[in-house]
Amino acid sequence: MIDVDILDRNIGRMASAVRSRGLGLRPHAKTHKIPEIALRQIAAGASGLTVATIGEAEVFAAAGVQNLFIAYPLWVSAQKAERLRRLSQTAQIAVGVDSAEGATGLGTSLGSAAGSVSVLVEVDSGHHRSGVLPEAVTPVAQAAVRAGLKVAGVFTFPGHSYAPGMPVEAASQEEQALSLASETLAAAGFEVTCRSGGSTPTAMLTGNSAATEVRPGVYVFGDAQQLELGRCAAEDIALTVAATVVSHHATAPDGPARFILDAGSKVLGSDRPAWASGFGRLMDYPDARITALSEHHATVEWPGPAAAPAIGDRLSVIPNHVCLAMNLVDDVAVVRGGALVDRWTVAARGKNR
Repeated sequence: MIDVDILDRNIGRMASAVRSRGLGLRPHAKTHKIPEIALRQIAAGASGLTVATIGEAEVFAAAGVQNLFIAYPLWVSAQKAERLRRLSQTAQIAVGVDSAEGATGLGTSLGSAAGSVSVLVEVDSGHHRSGVLPEAVTPVAQAAVRAGLKVAGVFTFPGHSYAPGMPVEAASQEEQALSLASETLAAAGFEVTCRSGGSTPTAMLTGNSAATEVRPGVYVFGDAQQLELGRCAAEDIALTVAATVVSHHATAPDGPARFILDAGSKVLGSDRPAWASGFGRLMDYPDARITALSEHHATVEWPGPAAAPAIGDRLSVIPNHVCLAMNLVDDVAVVRGGALVDRWTVAARGKNR
């Protein structure tokens, strides 16, 4: 269920905060995968969208989004190159690269259409996933130019910000990495027009001294991870899963009460960082903990002496990682004031290629 009033408030607040810092906003749509939400973000001032795959880009281009960044080091086959060529005829497309081999393959596969696709070189700002070291961007950019591609700038993902006490440090490392990478490219004769960073935990911390835009995604909904990190409050949670108590677990008289919900890993997703206190949270019962997930079961440990919810009671569950939960459902119920007002199709669900 998506509370549309909270959703719109989250969208507007991020747009305003980013604008006040002199930054562009390019939200990551892999979180929601829904055209109706994307168009709300564009209307609030987003310059375009970030996506993870060509398939996601195709969905949002068909919905009318005209500026798309595929923030991923694609390895492009002939079939993928043809899809990129078609996309570039209807939208402005940028793609991430983090190796000379990837840039060469992209340009070669696109052929005469290479000039219609821009690239941003990905740098590692501390997450240690994909991306080159900031001082190593030049060979990648030079390979891209030789392959006929236009180099627009650099990007990074400070994914290590998703941990207690890390957002400020990750934002600082992001700034250092983007600054060094862009200075390195400029010294090699490149015009750097875009320096792209930002995650939901760091977007409000990013200044315009290094970045020109940020790419948060989770902020539209919030989730249990962001709640536990203190990056959002309970009143900012726009998406919950309606789950029903289906069983009471037999426990010792002196042990904690436990019950079972009908929302397991196939609805909530199974992400649980080592620091997280459970596999999600109950919206109205913050002291309860989801201690285990099976495919179709969530085990909830109930705190204190109060009577646990009865079999048949419906509860609102906040997923740990909302991006996974959205990719597990075909559509969502849109509510306002507790009443159903619409249903939205998760149009980019499963578009993983």
